[in-house]
Amino acid sequence: MASTYSLLIDGTPADDTLVNAISELEVEENADLPGAISLKVPVSATADGDLTYVADDRLRPFANLAVVATPEGGEAQCIFDGFVLSHKLHLQTGTTASTLEVWGQDASWLMNLEEKAHEWVDVTDADVANAVFGDYGITPADDNTQDDSPSHTESGHSLMQRATDIQFLRALARRNGKLCRVACAGQAGQRIGYFAKPKLDGDAVLTITLNDPQAWTVNALDIEWDATRPTSVVARQALFTDDDPQGVSADTSDSGLAPLDQRGLADFSGHPITAMLTAPVDDGGELSLRAQSLLREAGNFVRCEGEADVARLGAVMRVGTVVQIDGIGSLHSGKYYVWSVRHTISADSHKMKFVLVRNAVGPPPSSGGSGLPGGVGL
Repeated sequence: MASTYSLLIDGTPADDTLVNAISELEVEENADLPGAISLKVPVSATADGDLTYVADDRLRPFANLAVVATPEGGEAQCIFDGFVLSHKLHLQTGTTASTLEVWGQDASWLMNLEEKAHEWVDVTDADVANAVFGDYGITPADDNTQDDSPSHTESGHSLMQRATDIQFLRALARRNGKLCRVACAGQAGQRIGYFAKPKLDGDAVLTITLNDPQAWTVNALDIEWDATRPTSVVARQALFTDDDPQGVSADTSDSGLAPLDQRGLADFSGHPITAMLTAPVDDGGELSLRAQSLLREAGNFVRCEGEADVARLGAVMRVGTVVQIDGIGSLHSGKYYVWSVRHTISADSHKMKFVLVRNAVGPPPSSGGSGLPGGVGL
């Protein structure tokens, strides 16, 4: 299968001359960082002594760039929609081998232009996120209001913003155990604002195969796990609205996310690790949300990295989806959450370096036992 891509500038497809001149095009999507684009074009002298592309209005500051990739027989995917923020010009004598690198970030940068001091009262965190997204013409995702915080009242802790809008929302998302980003799905310009917990249930959208001689889709994977993360939280906090000196508690070992396989970190390691949390809250529900947030951030103890070609995989991998890996043993085969994808696109290929994460592993080897290789136990 082949794949195609289109570059849009201010909503209009770029002409073939510019597209064919691009020597490097990279796009990165990330679950908790802004999306980014980098494209490189050769620079030469014009007849009037100027330099090509350097002063091109299409590549001016805050010009809107979008990249739409379409696998053969598949649906178009807008993998970047954002704005030019930086130029890096490299010049050599006679302009031979001179290049211009254009760099930009996704549309969330529009939410980063002004630092604000603002008090939010009688609203939940999702109310704030959806209102801020709406101010920029960004459609809030349907899942934003799930697992929402209690309302922040004036009699308790109101919500103070002392940051840009996107900085503020990302800070709120982290303490809620959610991910905050702005992205498009199939069409450039139709921006969606995500302020939602990772969605781990449901079927995988594609399958990655390593060891099938005929149907392999990647030729290498690197997988690591880290057993040093907390698996439970002891949470305590006194309240303004309650005279009980013991305050409220929200002890938990549940992140509130569906496990991607049978054994979470505590079961896998056999050595649970407990963290202690205190946070200024107005009720036990909010403290419980903070405790779950800590476990969500720590819970992805398995990390998988690899590279796939769109033509071989037959699909464009997208951040925030769940994929299946087959043929790598009972421990690591199964579902993974797509955390980041770096797309490298040229005229004849579209490669994707990806990072997948997982909050569980599969069954132990059939021989059983929990010792180290060679029969050395812990």
